[in-house]
Amino acid sequence: MKMVPATEPTRSSEPIADRETSHDDQETLQHQATATGGRSGSAKSEDGVLEVTLTVPKEMGGDGARGTNPEQLFAAGYSGCFLGAMKAVASKHGVKIPDDATVTATVAFGKREDGPGFNIAVDLEAHVPGIELEKANEVVEAAHQVCPYSNATRGNIEITVKAV
Repeated sequence: MKMVPATEPTRSSEPIADRETSHDDQETLQHQATATGGRSGSAKSEDGVLEVTLTVPKEMGGDGARGTNPEQLFAAGYSGCFLGAMKAVASKHGVKIPDDATVTATVAFGKREDGPGFNIAVDLEAHVPGIELEKANEVVEAAHQVCPYSNATRGNIEITVKAV
Protein backbone atom coordinates (compact mmCIF):
# COMPACT_ATOMS: atom_id res chain seq x y z
CA MET A 1 0.00 0.00 0.00
CA LYS A 2 1.23 3.46 -0.85
CA MET A 3 1.55 5.80 2.13
CA VAL A 4 -0.28 8.96 1.10
CA PRO A 5 0.01 12.27 2.92
CA ALA A 6 -2.61 13.10 5.48
CA THR A 7 -4.58 16.29 5.07
CA GLU A 8 -5.02 18.63 8.00
CA PRO A 9 -8.17 17.54 9.83
CA THR A 10 -10.66 19.97 11.28
CA ARG A 11 -9.86 20.50 14.93
CA SER A 12 -11.93 21.76 17.82
CA SER A 13 -10.83 22.67 21.32
CA GLU A 14 -14.42 22.27 22.47
CA PRO A 15 -15.20 19.02 24.37
CA ILE A 16 -17.24 16.52 22.35
CA ALA A 17 -20.18 16.75 24.76
CA ASP A 18 -20.42 20.52 24.17
CA ARG A 19 -20.31 20.42 20.36
CA GLU A 20 -23.37 20.65 18.18
CA THR A 21 -23.83 17.50 16.14
CA SER A 22 -25.69 16.71 12.96
CA HIS A 23 -27.66 14.01 14.78
CA ASP A 24 -30.50 16.45 15.46
CA ASP A 25 -32.35 14.96 18.42
CA GLN A 26 -30.14 11.87 18.77
CA GLU A 27 -27.68 11.74 21.63
CA THR A 28 -24.02 11.41 20.81
CA LEU A 29 -22.63 8.08 22.03
CA GLN A 30 -19.26 8.46 23.70
CA HIS A 31 -16.70 5.98 24.94
CA GLN A 32 -13.35 6.59 26.51
CA ALA A 33 -10.13 4.63 26.72
CA THR A 34 -6.85 5.55 28.35
CA ALA A 35 -3.40 4.34 27.32
CA THR A 36 -0.28 4.38 29.44
CA GLY A 37 3.25 3.56 28.37
CA GLY A 38 2.75 4.22 24.65
CA ARG A 39 3.33 1.30 22.30
CA SER A 40 4.88 -0.70 25.17
CA GLY A 41 2.15 -0.20 27.73
CA SER A 42 -1.52 -0.86 28.17
CA ALA A 43 -4.92 0.55 27.29
CA LYS A 44 -8.20 0.24 29.11
CA SER A 45 -11.76 1.37 28.41
CA GLU A 46 -13.54 3.50 30.99
CA ASP A 47 -15.91 0.63 31.82
CA GLY A 48 -13.11 -1.95 32.11
CA VAL A 49 -14.58 -4.18 29.39
CA LEU A 50 -11.52 -3.64 27.19
CA GLU A 51 -8.11 -4.04 28.78
CA VAL A 52 -5.16 -4.77 26.53
CA THR A 53 -1.40 -4.99 26.73
CA LEU A 54 0.27 -2.94 24.02
CA THR A 55 3.50 -4.23 22.51
CA VAL A 56 5.79 -3.17 19.71
CA PRO A 57 5.68 -5.74 16.86
CA LYS A 58 8.91 -7.60 16.16
CA GLU A 59 8.89 -6.04 12.67
CA MET A 60 9.20 -2.62 14.32
CA GLY A 61 12.01 -3.60 16.68
CA GLY A 62 9.88 -5.06 19.45
CA ASP A 63 10.75 -8.17 21.41
CA GLY A 64 7.82 -10.22 20.13
CA ALA A 65 6.04 -10.22 23.49
CA ARG A 66 2.38 -11.19 23.46
CA GLY A 67 0.11 -8.19 23.10
CA THR A 68 -1.63 -6.00 20.57
CA ASN A 69 -0.85 -2.70 18.89
CA PRO A 70 -2.77 0.36 17.73
CA GLU A 71 -2.95 -0.90 14.14
CA GLN A 72 -4.58 -4.19 15.19
CA LEU A 73 -7.06 -2.32 17.36
CA PHE A 74 -7.86 0.05 14.48
CA ALA A 75 -8.34 -2.94 12.12
CA ALA A 76 -10.68 -4.67 14.58
CA GLY A 77 -12.71 -1.52 15.20
CA TYR A 78 -12.95 -0.57 11.53
CA SER A 79 -13.93 -4.07 10.35
CA GLY A 80 -16.65 -4.40 13.00
CA CYS A 81 -18.00 -0.92 12.35
CA PHE A 82 -17.96 -1.45 8.58
CA LEU A 83 -19.90 -4.72 8.82
CA GLY A 84 -22.46 -2.91 10.97
CA ALA A 85 -22.72 -0.20 8.30
CA MET A 86 -23.24 -2.87 5.63
CA LYS A 87 -26.11 -4.34 7.66
CA ALA A 88 -27.61 -0.87 8.08
CA VAL A 89 -27.69 -0.11 4.33
CA ALA A 90 -28.37 -3.60 2.94
CA SER A 91 -32.17 -3.37 2.92
CA LYS A 92 -32.00 -0.30 0.65
CA HIS A 93 -30.25 -2.58 -1.85
CA GLY A 94 -32.77 -5.40 -1.49
CA VAL A 95 -30.52 -7.79 0.41
CA LYS A 96 -29.98 -9.07 3.93
CA ILE A 97 -26.43 -9.52 5.13
CA PRO A 98 -26.06 -13.13 6.32
CA ASP A 99 -24.81 -13.93 9.81
CA ASP A 100 -21.65 -15.52 8.41
CA ALA A 101 -20.60 -12.39 6.50
CA THR A 102 -17.17 -11.06 7.41
CA VAL A 103 -15.13 -7.92 6.86
CA THR A 104 -11.36 -8.11 7.03
CA ALA A 105 -9.42 -4.89 7.52
CA THR A 106 -5.75 -4.90 6.62
CA VAL A 107 -3.98 -1.90 8.12
CA ALA A 108 -0.54 -1.02 6.76
CA PHE A 109 1.74 1.19 8.83
CA GLY A 110 4.71 2.96 7.29
CA LYS A 111 6.72 6.11 6.86
CA ARG A 112 5.12 9.00 5.01
CA GLU A 113 6.52 9.54 1.53
CA ASP A 114 6.19 13.33 1.70
CA GLY A 115 8.06 14.08 4.90
CA PRO A 116 8.59 13.06 8.50
CA GLY A 117 6.18 10.92 10.45
CA PHE A 118 4.11 7.86 9.78
CA ASN A 119 0.81 7.03 8.13
CA ILE A 120 -1.56 4.12 7.72
CA ALA A 121 -3.49 2.74 4.76
CA VAL A 122 -6.46 0.36 4.92
CA ASP A 123 -7.84 -2.38 2.68
CA LEU A 124 -11.34 -3.59 3.57
CA GLU A 125 -12.57 -6.87 2.09
CA ALA A 126 -16.15 -7.98 2.66
CA HIS A 127 -17.09 -11.64 2.23
CA VAL A 128 -20.86 -11.87 1.84
CA PRO A 129 -21.94 -15.48 1.18
CA GLY A 130 -25.07 -15.94 -0.91
CA ILE A 131 -25.09 -12.44 -2.40
CA GLU A 132 -23.96 -11.77 -5.96
CA LEU A 133 -20.61 -9.99 -6.11
CA GLU A 134 -22.01 -6.98 -8.00
CA LYS A 135 -24.79 -6.51 -5.44
CA ALA A 136 -22.35 -7.05 -2.56
CA ASN A 137 -20.09 -4.34 -3.99
CA GLU A 138 -23.07 -1.94 -4.15
CA VAL A 139 -23.67 -2.55 -0.45
CA VAL A 140 -19.96 -2.15 0.32
CA GLU A 141 -19.82 1.20 -1.50
CA ALA A 142 -22.97 2.41 0.28
CA ALA A 143 -21.57 1.28 3.64
CA HIS A 144 -18.37 3.20 2.93
CA GLN A 145 -20.45 6.38 2.73
CA VAL A 146 -22.07 5.92 6.15
CA CYS A 147 -19.48 4.06 8.23
CA PRO A 148 -18.13 6.36 10.97
CA TYR A 149 -14.56 5.08 10.48
CA SER A 150 -14.79 5.72 6.73
CA ASN A 151 -16.15 9.20 7.34
CA ALA A 152 -13.47 9.97 9.93
CA THR A 153 -10.63 8.89 7.65
CA ARG A 154 -11.97 10.01 4.25
CA GLY A 155 -9.42 12.24 2.54
CA ASN A 156 -6.80 11.51 5.20
CA ILE A 157 -5.56 8.02 4.33
CA GLU A 158 -5.71 5.61 1.41
CA ILE A 159 -8.63 3.20 1.77
CA THR A 160 -9.78 0.50 -0.62
CA VAL A 161 -13.09 -1.29 -0.15
CA LYS A 162 -14.44 -4.29 -2.05
CA ALA A 163 -16.52 -7.40 -1.80
CA VAL A 164 -14.70 -10.65 -2.48
